[in-house]
Amino acid sequence: MTVVSEPISGDVLKSALEIDSPEDVEVLVVAPALTGKLRFFLSDPDPAINRAEGVEEESVERLDEDGFDAAGDTGESDPLLAIQDALQTYPADEIVLVTHRQGKRNWMEEGVVEAARERFDPPVSHIVVDS
Repeated sequence: MTVVSEPISGDVLKSALEIDSPEDVEVLVVAPALTGKLRFFLSDPDPAINRAEGVEEESVERLDEDGFDAAGDTGESDPLLAIQDALQTYPADEIVLVTHRQGKRNWMEEGVVEAARERFDPPVSHIVVDS
């Protein structure tokens, strides 16, 4: 399972998974609907949902083009809840978290890698991307 905040390419995922050939790898891309603090408190998730749908669709398209068997879904604004929900129907062997670099991180991304490693059984890898 790959949890993304930005679209991801097959090359980046191959590097994170340390594989040469993606043909036998199934990937579920989960794009949480990350909101800003103001929109979160105003309960206005629509822009975040629309953005998450675009990130998910672009990631799946890129991964398919690079030979992965990829499917996607959008998730809750809290990345940990998005992972938890996805694990209910997708038995992941590994969780790959893709986050922004430190200065560009959404407030919902802070501490998520450490929390995911503590909370979930599959191993958790982390990739940092620029937006």
